[in-house]
Amino acid sequence: MSTVAAGGVLTPTETITAKPSFLGVVRGEFLKVSRQWTTWIMLVLLGGIMTLPYLLSLARPHAKDLFAADPLAAMYQSMGSNLFVLRVFIGPVLIILTARLIGMEYSGGTIRVLLGRGVGRLQLLFGKLLTIGIIGLAILAAGLVWDGLLSIITLQISTGNLDALKALNSGFWQDTWLYIVTIMISMAVTTLMAAAITVLTRSLAAGLSVALCWFPADNIGVVFFYLAFKLTGSNFWTVITGDFLGPNLNAMAGLLLPSRASAADFSKAFTTPLVPVTGGHTLLITAIYAVIFLAVAVILTARRDVTQ
Repeated sequence: MSTVAAGGVLTPTETITAKPSFLGVVRGEFLKVSRQWTTWIMLVLLGGIMTLPYLLSLARPHAKDLFAADPLAAMYQSMGSNLFVLRVFIGPVLIILTARLIGMEYSGGTIRVLLGRGVGRLQLLFGKLLTIGIIGLAILAAGLVWDGLLSIITLQISTGNLDALKALNSGFWQDTWLYIVTIMISMAVTTLMAAAITVLTRSLAAGLSVALCWFPADNIGVVFFYLAFKLTGSNFWTVITGDFLGPNLNAMAGLLLPSRASAADFSKAFTTPLVPVTGGHTLLITAIYAVIFLAVAVILTARRDVTQ
């Protein structure tokens, strides 16, 4: 269609095209996640795994005597073990959600359709990351509520009362919040890791497989580096483990918590660096990995052509 201009020259009528908004992209990603049945199965499994420590604590002998002798230490121990389980197992949930949300676009070829409809590459990436971030915080909040409810029920069954709650002081709540912050840091870097690997491989299967194997390989690798140290006598093999992401995340909470919260430190349940590290070191290493993962995801998304 054309119109006649004042000077008698025909000019084409401007066509107004509406581009998808960022909020629209995020809303669409939420719909994708909510309609995947695996999402709900994982959440149910996560709730079941979180319940297991409470069932084990009910079978613990002399539980009532432990709460009566030192209720604050017993509550610290309960807090540490329960939040440790939440931190460890919320990771695979975020990895699967992130790899699926990003990888399904490449494996299904739908990314070309989305880009063809005007969605920006980085707009799509950040929309997916924001979606996973919001979902992750919602899962964390629900997990904390579930932990709190189970703690009260377990305490009532074990001791017959809730008197141990009276021992909780401001220091306990500060330490609990600090532990929760370390969980959020772990969640953030885990999400970025899964995003970077999936963008790099451009495959749902490859992204999911490699991302899920990252932390097991990270932790098991420490064992082989220890063997290398024993065989060669070189400190190089032990020092380098101080730069591994998984072991630093395992050690982070125990190093950042004050000495009064020593009962909440369960870092020895998993592999930690073979050299002494500080809380600041674990934060620095995690930040470096997070920046690298984010840079890989952003640069590859922005610069590589979408051909499949």
